[in-house]
Amino acid sequence: MTTEPTAHGPVRHSTVHHDGVTIPVSRGGRGRPLVLCPGLNSTQAGLRELAALLRRDHDVVTFDLRGHGLAPAADRYSFDAFLSDLAAVQAALRLPSPPVLVGYSLGADLAVHHAAEHPGDVAGLVLIDGANPLPEPFIAEADLREFRAMADGLAARQLAERAEDGTRGAALTAQDIFALSLEIDVVRAALLDRYRRIDCPVRMIMSTSIAGDRAEGRAPRHNRLWRAGVERLVRARPQTSVSWLDAGHTLAFTHAPAIAEIVRGPA
Repeated sequence: MTTEPTAHGPVRHSTVHHDGVTIPVSRGGRGRPLVLCPGLNSTQAGLRELAALLRRDHDVVTFDLRGHGLAPAADRYSFDAFLSDLAAVQAALRLPSPPVLVGYSLGADLAVHHAAEHPGDVAGLVLIDGANPLPEPFIAEADLREFRAMADGLAARQLAERAEDGTRGAALTAQDIFALSLEIDVVRAALLDRYRRIDCPVRMIMSTSIAGDRAEGRAPRHNRLWRAGVERLVRARPQTSVSWLDAGHTLAFTHAPAIAEIVRGPA
């Protein structure tokens, strides 16, 4: 274990070993326990600003999913594999009380599944632009070619970033990213059943323009679908709190102060 001094006290760095992978974990701050779960192609280093803001009044745990950031590449990447990473991190922690789980993008979906499978182990959920129970697939047949191209570009950028800065980027191939995107659509189709098994407070922080603000192409449909999924959840679970930020899917990086204020607010 190593320790790094910060403005809000020391941050301790350690590792969790499970399923043949090594998960890097960082913990620091003071106050109520909070676990920050990154999303697909995001890392704890990328979420550094948000984590630092949350450490002002939370005991914050961050980590990298397999194949991301400081975590080495793995033999398999799937929703269940990433979910096992989150479960392993939480099982290894010695927190004084159940934590709030804050998940970004895919991390939000992982948080919902973890809370549904471990009742009593989670004090609350804050879901940032993810875990959306969409009424229909986000990636339609007409979108496949464009999403394959996006995965190609994203994989190349992630590998370059990982080579330049070992704390960032991901080792996933374009095929890994594309397959996971399709799998997430399937997972979200059944999310309402997971929400029905959760008895802790749930707050959603969602982007108004997840697909960008263009008036043509796929953006209008995807933005409408994103809002429709949230409305579907609120109808099924009226106690869900929802905040919309005028932002794109990178809101966890571009709007960290606003997100931290919402997290600090009353449940």
